[in-house]
Amino acid sequence: MDTAEIRRRFLAHFEAGGAVGAHTPVPSASLLLDDPNLLFVNAGMVPFKPYFLGQEAAPYPRAVSVQKCVRTPDIEDVGKTTRHGTFFEMCGNFSFGDYFKQGAIELAWDLVTKSQADGGFGLDESRLYPSVYADDAEAFDLWRKVTGLPAERILRLGKRENYWSMGVPGPGGPCSEILYDRGPGYGPDFTAEHLGPDMPFELEDRLLEIWNLVFMQEELSAVRAKDDFDIAGPLPKQNIDTGMGLERVAFLMQGVENMYEIDVMMPVIARAQELTGRSYGANHDDDVRFRIVADHVRSSMMLIGDGVTPGNEGRGYVLRRLMRRAIRSMRLLGFEDPSLPELLPVSRDKMGETYDELHRDWQRISTVAYAEEEAFRATLRAGTSLFENAAVELKSAGSTQLSGERAFALHDTYGFPIDLTLEMAAEQGLEVDEAGFRRLMTEQRDRAKADARAKKGAHRDASAYRSVADTMGEAVEFTGYTQTVSDGTVRGIVTAAGVVESAREGDEVELILDRTPFYAEGGGQLADQGVVELANGARLQVNDVQSPITGLIVHQATVLSGEVTAGLAAHAAVDLERRLSISRAHTATHMVHKAFREALGETATQAGSENAPGRFRFDFSATGAVPNSVMADVEARVNDVILDDLLVHAEVMSQAEAVKSGAMALFGEKYGDSVRVVSVGDWARELCGGTHAGSSGKLGVIKLLGESSIGSGVRRVEALVGTDAYRFLAREHVLVAQLSEALKVRPEELPERVNDILERLRTAEKDLEKVRVAALLGRAAELAASAQAVDGIAVVATAAPGAGGGDVRTLALDVRGRLPGDQAGVVVVVGEAEGKVAVVAAVNDLARARGVSANEIVRALGPLVGGKGGGKDDVAQGGGTDGSRIDEALALVPTEVSRMAGS
Repeated sequence: MDTAEIRRRFLAHFEAGGAVGAHTPVPSASLLLDDPNLLFVNAGMVPFKPYFLGQEAAPYPRAVSVQKCVRTPDIEDVGKTTRHGTFFEMCGNFSFGDYFKQGAIELAWDLVTKSQADGGFGLDESRLYPSVYADDAEAFDLWRKVTGLPAERILRLGKRENYWSMGVPGPGGPCSEILYDRGPGYGPDFTAEHLGPDMPFELEDRLLEIWNLVFMQEELSAVRAKDDFDIAGPLPKQNIDTGMGLERVAFLMQGVENMYEIDVMMPVIARAQELTGRSYGANHDDDVRFRIVADHVRSSMMLIGDGVTPGNEGRGYVLRRLMRRAIRSMRLLGFEDPSLPELLPVSRDKMGETYDELHRDWQRISTVAYAEEEAFRATLRAGTSLFENAAVELKSAGSTQLSGERAFALHDTYGFPIDLTLEMAAEQGLEVDEAGFRRLMTEQRDRAKADARAKKGAHRDASAYRSVADTMGEAVEFTGYTQTVSDGTVRGIVTAAGVVESAREGDEVELILDRTPFYAEGGGQLADQGVVELANGARLQVNDVQSPITGLIVHQATVLSGEVTAGLAAHAAVDLERRLSISRAHTATHMVHKAFREALGETATQAGSENAPGRFRFDFSATGAVPNSVMADVEARVNDVILDDLLVHAEVMSQAEAVKSGAMALFGEKYGDSVRVVSVGDWARELCGGTHAGSSGKLGVIKLLGESSIGSGVRRVEALVGTDAYRFLAREHVLVAQLSEALKVRPEELPERVNDILERLRTAEKDLEKVRVAALLGRAAELAASAQAVDGIAVVATAAPGAGGGDVRTLALDVRGRLPGDQAGVVVVVGEAEGKVAVVAAVNDLARARGVSANEIVRALGPLVGGKGGGKDDVAQGGGTDGSRIDEALALVPTEVSRMAGS
């Protein structure tokens, strides 16, 4: 049975629902959800967390889904076991205060044991072992009742195995697993009574967990560890959360050894075999590499499909790591050419049978992936060579550890990821000072970032907002699409202490009204600001607006005067000038997005934005810098549309209707069943919940300020709109007029005149350079004559202010050549130019015969000037950035020469 059919049968089984009733099918959410605790969706229940936590009311009593998931802690285990993959699909059924243990057990057992002819999976009942939490007698009895299995077939396990929580205070409860016995070839024989509270490691491959049923029935007040928590009491509503691993069931039903060999992954391994000429199953190390390729290629594709781009932090770093491990595994299998153009389409063809967006967005996905591979191939060439040289040097010196400094240099200078350095070191039998590397990384980065959660809920956990929302009974009415002033009623006040009855002058509060014109920050648009006046005369300044839970709009405000109490009538007024300015910026972003897609192709999709008063920032996918000609064309195009004065209008429709109409949906955004589509005439159309100008003509003018890279495959354009753009252009006009007057040319002749001046300056600088070098070298004879005798060695140690590395080296060699040929000689010159220090040591043959080494001299002086260096015994060069200790460095030279000559 192929994977698509397993997925289809799971959904159909729960949509039918049996005795408990039909489940609502919920499409997979994006891998990227707005959860500050998660990089990616890592379990099927994550999109439903607000319902389980009581933050929002579930819109249905029962649901079923097949959710895309990525788990990153398993990266190192990929390929080494049958169970670990980074991307996987979790089949789940959920009950929100509806059916409970018996219903969940009956539904799961029916599906896995029902014959394939009747729509089930037809798994051999004699191989199935349910497990329960040791103290959950109710679940134990229900399994016996529903399945008819004897008591010895039901395994009792402890908290670590069979009690579930989110790891924080909140809902929890016992869980129950369905385990499949793969037979004695996968582990020792066992009996239920001989199993302890934890599943023995040696049985993990034999007793394979295929389904986990979580019975949420208790409120946890403290969670110290997986098996150490306090239970506050029962939940007011009992919930069900189950997860069946699609890939695990697939490899059992397809009769293969592991998840990497199932129908949606094995074709990638097959293609990798063709490319490398190696056989899967012939060598353990190669098999691990083939599996890494199959897993990571698929995971990378799905992450890029959901809008992740390679980078050095967060989600981008995980993606980059996955891609680079796959690419390097192909190289270790002997394939040196670009591999992703060969492998990624194979994965697309299999996964695209379910996720058709992979085909729709293929140009963007492949562009990002192939650009990252090309960048990494260049990194590999440089970094691998440097690492191998370092490994040879360490082994020849009898060392087994690569220093944190060298690992950091590989990462910081050459972009070589630390995990790759660790892997390559292990292959060479070396260790890495990882603690030293981490320390240097910490010193380099300033990690003091504002916590996004603090902004979304400046005071409290979601329970305070949920309490207000429950009291209201319905969502806050947003009137801001058509109004900037509206009347409402105070329905809640939240402070650091939680929900309060009142607030006084000077207090910082979060105010909830039943209706408001204030726009809450979202979709790249900054929040409104303004004033709220209450019926009793109290006045509040609104500084920010957020929506911490669905349906609630929270005004973060300062009480300017009077007392604020719930139930008072309120008059809310948005800062009109700010709103109009932000709305113009938002409309301009849509227009620039459309124009870039026209100019660069459909791959130039938005990857982020910020719409602020009078200015906007627009990020989009691109493989390289945008040519100036394209920037000019885009700017001209959007300003032509402004002149056309196209009507900007919004419509609410279903997602299917929106896609059919050609509306753009942005990656990583969460949309409901009904969506709002904003159109600029019939030209630009996007799904958007923001506010906009009434027509394109109201924007006045758009001025693109420039573009830059913000990460691999992502460019950022910054621009001005409206009066801000006009003021910028007016300033530029004044500047051009002043330059024209000063240079006595017409404005259109300025570029030629400026180029002429620059060329003459460059010529003059070259002439000055010749004079300076001549003067510097003219000192060589004088310096040689002033050599200091150190243990019979002529030593010259001098500073060369204003001299860079090349000149310093020339001077040092010239001085050495002028020393008497029959006398040992050492020359050290230290120069400083443009904040950089250059150190060069030159030693003649007689000095080297006495044990003096230029390389050792430079290594000794390097730390004093804030750097390092090295070279050969006759000539060595180094540098640094600290010019304050040059005199100290030069004073050390005689000491070092004496030490080496004496030894």
